[in-house]
Amino acid sequence: MKGLLGKKIGMTQIFTDAGEVVPVTVVEAGPCPVLACRTQEHNGYSALQLGFGKRKLKNISRGVRGHIADAGLNEHGPACVREIRLKADPEENVGDVLFADIFTADEFVDIVGVTKGRGFQGVIKRYRFAGGRASHGGDWTRRGGSIGCCVDPGKVYKGKKMPGQMGNVRRTVQNLKVVQVRKDENLLLIKGAIPGPNGRQIIICEAKKRPSPNLEKE
Repeated sequence: MKGLLGKKIGMTQIFTDAGEVVPVTVVEAGPCPVLACRTQEHNGYSALQLGFGKRKLKNISRGVRGHIADAGLNEHGPACVREIRLKADPEENVGDVLFADIFTADEFVDIVGVTKGRGFQGVIKRYRFAGGRASHGGDWTRRGGSIGCCVDPGKVYKGKKMPGQMGNVRRTVQNLKVVQVRKDENLLLIKGAIPGPNGRQIIICEAKKRPSPNLEKE
């Protein structure tokens, strides 16, 4: 199991040698310094604590500053710190730096990100309800309609689809294909779309599920 922290740059398209157009998302992957190593013996699980980006040390908590000092980052600290779970104890050491070339072309990855926030929305936009009629007598065109019941059970069940916050939730897109790896620019070109707006930080992990034969053919 391997992973990196990165940032979504945006979407574009590239052409294959056969002349086919492939829509890709450009991701800035790394460099990611290793801030801490978690092992089964000391922590009960295996993981790597990685950093990404730059941030002033005065804006970082003292607990994280200790990890930064162990990694040799004295001038600036990472803007993002996350742990990547591993199947076995890590071979890397504190202070090592991981780059985009840990992934290869034609490899499948899982992308974890936070979707775009849409603010407070009604049921028409949030859940695509049909709403009321727009003809004569329809005065509740963009409303959800009745939500209650009679005597039994006499309440509204939890989880009822109602107006509320839309978007801004953590989502994982699985089995996305890496089309190109540009080590010099620390870029990954990944086929398809990934969650979140441009500039949002994401987590890139090795695909946990085996891709289907149809994906492998593509």
